[in-house]
Amino acid sequence: MGRIGITTTVPVEVIYAAGHEPVDLNNAFITHPERGRFLDEAEAAGFPTTTCSWIKGLYTAARRLGVDAVVGVMSGDCSNTQALVEIWQYEGIETIPFAFPYDRDPEALSGQIDRLCRRLGTTRQAAEAQKARLDRVRALAAEVDRLTWAEHRVTGAENHLLLVGCSDFEGRPEHYAERIERFLAEARARPPSRPEVRLGYVGVPPILDGLYELLESFGARVVFNETQRQFALPYLDVPLAEAYHRYTYPYDVFGRLADIRAEVERRGIQGIIHYVQSFCFRQMEDVILRKELGVPVLTLEGDRPIPVDARTRTRLESFVEMIEGLGL
Repeated sequence: MGRIGITTTVPVEVIYAAGHEPVDLNNAFITHPERGRFLDEAEAAGFPTTTCSWIKGLYTAARRLGVDAVVGVMSGDCSNTQALVEIWQYEGIETIPFAFPYDRDPEALSGQIDRLCRRLGTTRQAAEAQKARLDRVRALAAEVDRLTWAEHRVTGAENHLLLVGCSDFEGRPEHYAERIERFLAEARARPPSRPEVRLGYVGVPPILDGLYELLESFGARVVFNETQRQFALPYLDVPLAEAYHRYTYPYDVFGRLADIRAEVERRGIQGIIHYVQSFCFRQMEDVILRKELGVPVLTLEGDRPIPVDARTRTRLESFVEMIEGLGL
């Protein structure tokens, strides 16, 4: 079995069907105790300081972990991935391109999945069987999500961590399922803890430490993690290509808007934290999101993996107090 790095969520069913272990390089970077040094190593290798920290973290994670190959998403994620893949190729790391079609064309997407199957030496049928296997774990993640907003027994940070891990299931889906099942047993035994303010979090997962815990200290809770929920692919019991066609993250902002609006309504969300990463093209989507979500939006920008600073803390506290004052 080989270890296949991924630069973002891809059809991991294909990787598992081929007998390999997927490794989400983002998670490997951000959870590493020396993650700050990952950035230093990338900059020492020549990456500009103005490059997104996630890209620098991915670069070092692939080198440090010794993956056998990397599936690089060339369309549907970061605009810098193409250059990153070229650097890996130059340094001798095998790379496998994958692209989510910008126009969300189902035939093009299906073709990309088939191409990935051929590259890894497996079949669509085998990948579909893995979809059924992984959906059993995703159903558990969906229950974690439900307990967050419907029963108030799960914190925003717990929601974030367990959903974002579904991008690769830490390479061991059954073990990941056992982990979630243990957590669910503990969470269901908790008394409900209804927050004073219900928030949604949209945008890429945060690079900042302590964001969710800080909001909880102000009486607010994130009851919707947009991208993390998408990484957990909540489209169960549908064919592989259909699930990744409905998956909103790699496509245009309008599909995301529809998903976010529906969850704002369903979960009774009173305000939105829109996190944007420094030097990321997705920052510009803030222009549309602020106008279209229908609830107050606070935009936060992060750069490196450090604790929330004093200025951001003040902005978050003021945002929560404003929502409380509005009585939304």
